[in-house]
Amino acid sequence: MELLPLLVLVFIVFAVFRAREQARRIALLGSVLGQYRIEQLMENLTEGYLRWVGEADPDRRTQIWGTLQDTEQALASQFGRFAADFAKVPAPLAQFGKLPFAIPWAQQLLPRDRLIDARRLFELHARAIQTLAVNADGLAPKDKAFTMTAELYLMQHSCHWFCRSRPVASARLLARHHSSYEQVLAAVSPSTRRAYEALVR
Repeated sequence: MELLPLLVLVFIVFAVFRAREQARRIALLGSVLGQYRIEQLMENLTEGYLRWVGEADPDRRTQIWGTLQDTEQALASQFGRFAADFAKVPAPLAQFGKLPFAIPWAQQLLPRDRLIDARRLFELHARAIQTLAVNADGLAPKDKAFTMTAELYLMQHSCHWFCRSRPVASARLLARHHSSYEQVLAAVSPSTRRAYEALVR
């Protein structure tokens, strides 16, 4: 019976330190992201794609697509600058665990191959968004819109994973966008998927 109070105490201490570390990560990411309009641009872009797909008038579709291309370029530029700023964060603050649950002091407790470097992850997303914005692969407009949406959802998942945990990030993805982590990963470009899996698996 004496073991139960000890286990409860250990759990409480673990939860407190985990919450503190997550709050620190949220504050760190927010301090860098707060300089940019990335979330607003992402929302404008994904909603704009839906308007474009649903527009029946060809002239209006062309007009909407031109606006979307401008938004893509703005988002690619801003996320690239964000990734460059976040790359200045020291390694101990930027690394988090690959485990399916968040633990405090992951950088100190886990071996290097069980850590993810958020700086590399955000650089990957910046390259993917930029590649699609300039349409380097020559995708058809509908394919480009579909792939860009998946790339943005995966980037958002990475932000939430860094701040909380992979299950929380996946649950938010499903709740907000009605897409599973697996669906989004399957929908990004093959080059993104290979590079991403090399970092997180």
